[in-house]
Amino acid sequence: MINLHLQVRRAAVQDHRQISSLIFHEASAHRHLDWRSAIEWIGEKNYWVLEDHGLVIAALACPEDPRNVAWIRLFAHHPQLPSAEAWSALWEIAHSDIFSANPQAQVSAIILKQWFQTLLLSSGFKPKQDIVLLRLNNFNHQTPKLPPGVRIRAMQKTDLPTVTALDYAAFGDFWCNSLDALERAHSQALHATVAEDDSGVIGYQISTGNPFGAHLARLGVQPEAQGRGVGSALVQELIHQLGSHSSASLSVNTQGDNTASLMLYQKLGFARTGETFPVFAYSRMGAE
Repeated sequence: MINLHLQVRRAAVQDHRQISSLIFHEASAHRHLDWRSAIEWIGEKNYWVLEDHGLVIAALACPEDPRNVAWIRLFAHHPQLPSAEAWSALWEIAHSDIFSANPQAQVSAIILKQWFQTLLLSSGFKPKQDIVLLRLNNFNHQTPKLPPGVRIRAMQKTDLPTVTALDYAAFGDFWCNSLDALERAHSQALHATVAEDDSGVIGYQISTGNPFGAHLARLGVQPEAQGRGVGSALVQELIHQLGSHSSASLSVNTQGDNTASLMLYQKLGFARTGETFPVFAYSRMGAE
């Protein structure tokens, strides 16, 4: 690049149009699969832009949600600016700001494009897990059999604080969803249900629609209730409902090393598609 006078600063509301323009160039953008668009995160902490004489030429957003996990929601740059140059300028400031405010933070990303993985490796990010995609194409329309004493009903907004606590218990610090994320997921859901017994809510699922059918975005079961067939019943009820709407297919993601989850889905007829998405993470302790 020729004599660029580059400056990194916090993103502001007035950057909306220019950041949107950067995202338009898909070949130069990494976007996290999220309940909130990258634009909707403007105004939150850990969102920076790189500008040249007032022109926004790159952006990086990695707000903490949940706490201590700063997922990279957006990295985008102008096509004429080399990726490495844009990343280096933004990451230098991001690294300082994030770990000064929270030394316990992890900065993480799900890799969808090889060029972004190369940038992360050059900055000390390390592989953490793989996400795998499974798909169900043949629906069983039979009414699901529920475990003894278990009921499935539509999820209500008033269930969300309980579902948030359940989600944390089931997934832990790294993969849990915040209350805000689950509120947004619920509002966008094609089908959202909870499983309950006399003790209260013990499991839930949230699914979304897409042009090809549906996606099981989240399935969680209280640890004490696992092994009773609750997760299987939630998925079977979902399949039954989708079958009545003639959905073409149902997809789901899970961690490649989550044997129990993979066995559940494969038992229900899901098959791996062969698509794998690496998860990378960076922590200050891991870099020392």
